[in-house]
Amino acid sequence: MRTRDVTKTIHFSNPCETLHDSLFYCFDTACSVYDLVNPCRWMRHYNIRTRWNAGLERRCSLKIPMKPGLQVGAVGSLTWIVDASMVITLGGDSRATVFSTPNMILLMERAAREVLREFLEPGEESVGIDVNVQHLGGAPLGATVRGIAKVTAIDNRRVSFDVEAWVGGRQIGSGKHSRAMVLVSRLVENLAKLSKTEEYAMNLHANTGALPRFQTLIVEIHDRIATVTLNRPKSLNAVNVEMTGALEQLIAWLHGHPEDVRIVLLTGSGESFCAGDDVKELRNLSLSVARALSHRQAEMYLAFERLPQPIIALVNGDALGAGCVAAYSSDLRIASHAARFGMPEITLGWPPGYGIAQLTALVGKSRALELCLMGEPITSSQALDWGLVSEVVSGASLRKRGMQIAERMLQMPAAALRETKRLVHLDEGNQPMVSHRADTDAYIRCLELPDAQEGLAAFAEKRKPKFDGR
Repeated sequence: MRTRDVTKTIHFSNPCETLHDSLFYCFDTACSVYDLVNPCRWMRHYNIRTRWNAGLERRCSLKIPMKPGLQVGAVGSLTWIVDASMVITLGGDSRATVFSTPNMILLMERAAREVLREFLEPGEESVGIDVNVQHLGGAPLGATVRGIAKVTAIDNRRVSFDVEAWVGGRQIGSGKHSRAMVLVSRLVENLAKLSKTEEYAMNLHANTGALPRFQTLIVEIHDRIATVTLNRPKSLNAVNVEMTGALEQLIAWLHGHPEDVRIVLLTGSGESFCAGDDVKELRNLSLSVARALSHRQAEMYLAFERLPQPIIALVNGDALGAGCVAAYSSDLRIASHAARFGMPEITLGWPPGYGIAQLTALVGKSRALELCLMGEPITSSQALDWGLVSEVVSGASLRKRGMQIAERMLQMPAAALRETKRLVHLDEGNQPMVSHRADTDAYIRCLELPDAQEGLAAFAEKRKPKFDGR
């Protein structure tokens, strides 16, 4: 394989956008030089070289140029307030807590990304391919920091920048940065080729064709509002392989029909919203199939927030395990008085396979731990108190209330509604997007153990499991 060298910055504790977005898989450090004159003044130079496949950039590149209008001299800026997630404490002394180098680089890279954003077509993105920076000074917790990026050269799909970071009138960082325009779909394809694991991310390519026919879903569309009903009432709407495929197809179709469907209502048939994954089916799946299915389902629920339509969950009964994930992955949640919410996986012998990060973001760490460690459901009134749902109504008026909210949203400007949803989810950061991989790995590890096999057997035999700690 032919390789070439490119300059690259390593981001240690909080990986920066450049390392995250690009396709690097082998790197070595060239240098890291410190000149600590005092706790708030230093120069740190990062010039880290990475070896990568010379064909990747070509294979991810666009076949057409980006939108016209970008010119040398264009400037973008981004302002942050330094919070606890952006700092490092030097020498173990809390008084020497400063804005970290990885976050300073991220600020400057994001400023460059902002310059290019308006010139990207749908499905395109800019990725960092080169960073060479100096860290010139410190910024304390709570400081207002500003990243500035100025276009210095445009070479087809590559754009070069001078980047700076400032605190007030004091410069704390400077350097050079380059970005390339790529098709996100091509990036995903190449990542899948490089990966040694099974491809499990769902295909979110928009389906602009006819609505598929489903056995496990009922989809009713009226006046740009789609009501989606999980339809396995005899199994309490448990999500099996067939329903997973149906939901994936539905998401792709909704993605391709943003004007035909503006709002989605999600509910369950019968007395249950969704009892979780189909545990009976799980007993017959191999570990490799169970792993791939868990990854698919995690990506499927994450895709809710990437849809242009707001999704309103109308929780008409038990929302347990995957059913709870489906509810809190929706944009709004309204529950009936009979609804219950729970994460009972621990009672079967394994942790949740996905969704922990989103749950924690909604209800906080303490309550997420209570739900997941105890495995006991909470009532709809508790869910309202915890912030898991926004409203509780009678079962008879649940759909009516959901329709009222949907009709109110239809009166909002469509583009502004879509952009508002996108921006709120954009602010969540990357953790929920990737943490499900660790969730699934832990789930599969536990699924192999005797305790999980006992949990599956007890479920099938409708008895209480007898765990022995193995």
